[in-house]
Amino acid sequence: MGVAPAPSGPDYELDRTGPGSAHWLRVARETADDLATDAVVREQAGKPPFDEVSRLRESGLLTLLVPAGLGGGGGDWTTAYAVVREIAAADGAIGQLLGCHYFMSWSARLLTDPALAVRLEQRSTAEQWCWGGGLARQEPALALARNATGYVLNGRQSYAAGALVADRLAVRAVRADTGEPVALVVDPALPGVVTDGDADPFGQRLAAGGSVEFDSVPVSAQDILGSLAVDEDALSPLASMASPVGRLLSVQLRLGMAEGVLAEAREYSRAGLSHWHPDWPVGSPQDPQVLTAYGELTVLTRSASALADQARHAVLDGLARGEDLGYEEYAEISVLVAMAEAAASKAAQECTARALDIIGARSASARLGFDRFWRNARTHTLYEPVAHRLRDVGDYFLNGAHPPFVLPV
Repeated sequence: MGVAPAPSGPDYELDRTGPGSAHWLRVARETADDLATDAVVREQAGKPPFDEVSRLRESGLLTLLVPAGLGGGGGDWTTAYAVVREIAAADGAIGQLLGCHYFMSWSARLLTDPALAVRLEQRSTAEQWCWGGGLARQEPALALARNATGYVLNGRQSYAAGALVADRLAVRAVRADTGEPVALVVDPALPGVVTDGDADPFGQRLAAGGSVEFDSVPVSAQDILGSLAVDEDALSPLASMASPVGRLLSVQLRLGMAEGVLAEAREYSRAGLSHWHPDWPVGSPQDPQVLTAYGELTVLTRSASALADQARHAVLDGLARGEDLGYEEYAEISVLVAMAEAAASKAAQECTARALDIIGARSASARLGFDRFWRNARTHTLYEPVAHRLRDVGDYFLNGAHPPFVLPV
C-alpha cells in the first residue's frame, strides 16, 4: 500500500482576514534576527526565557493562529510552520517553545466543543497567554478524580515543554472513574501546581521545560478539552489529526536547526575566520573537501525540506476534509509525516555535527557558540527519537498497519 501523494492546489487557510502570510514571515525574520544577536550569550546563561517570550508576545506571533475575528493574527498552519522554522534557525530552543505554544493552544479546536474552543482562544488572545505542557502518554499517568465540586488533578508530569514560563498548561490525565485518557488545561498559578526546572538538559536549555507537580489541583468540567482515547469509537480521524499536526512542528524545528547552522557556518567560512588557527586543518572556501561537505549537507537538507513540504500539503488537505476524513486517509498522512520526521532528524544531526568539522578547531570556541546547534538538535532528537517513526513507516509499507496515535512530547 502506497503513501499518499502530495495533493495539488492552493494551501488551505483557517482565516483569510488577517494581515497575511507575507506580513507574518517578515515579522518572524525580524524576530529571528533580534534573537540571533544575543543567542550565544542567552543560551550560555540558560535563564528561563521570560524576555524571549516577551519578544514573541510583542511581535504578535503568539496569537498568529487565532482567527482575526477573535482578535488574533488570522494565520494558517502553513504560515505557523514557516514561522517556527525561521525562529528555530536563529534559536532552536525558542523555536521549540513557540511550536509547543502553537500546538497546545490550537489543540482545543480538534478535541473540544467549538463554543468552548472559541472562549478559550478569545481569553488566550486577550490575555496574551503563552501555552506549554505535553499531551504525550507517560507512566505513571496524572490522575483526574471527581469530588463534590468537580474534579481534582494529582500526580507528576516528568517533562512539560515551556512549563517554566507558561500561562497555561495543556496536559494528559486519566480519569479515575472510567480510565479514559483526557486532555485538560490548567492554570499553573493555581494552588497545588509546582513547576521545577530539574530537567537540566545540555541542549534546548531555553525551551523552559521542566517537571510539574499537581497536588489536589481543582479542575472544572470546562477545563477538560476532550478524550485522548485511541480506539476508533472515541477518537475520530479528524481529532486524530492532532498527532501529525503536532509532529510536523518537530519537523520544522529540526529543519530550522539544520538551516541555521549551515547559514552561520557559511558566513564563518566566507569571512575566513578559520585561518586564525594555522596549526589545524583549515576549511577555506576553496577547499574541495569543504565544498563537498557543504554540497552533501545542502542536498540532505533540501531533500528533507521537500519531503516536509509534501507532508505539510497532506496535513492541510486532511484538515480541510474535516469530518469527511477517513481512517485510511489519516494513516497515509501520518506515515508521510513520519517519513518527514526521519529525514529532518538526519538532516539536523548531520548538519549540526559536520559543521563543526568543516569549521575546524575554532568551532571548539565557546565564544562562537557553534556547539549550541549540535546540543540543541541532539537534545530534541533524544526526546523525540526517530527509530519509532521508521518502524511505523516500515510496518505500514510492509503490512499496511496504521501508525499509532502519537502526540509530541
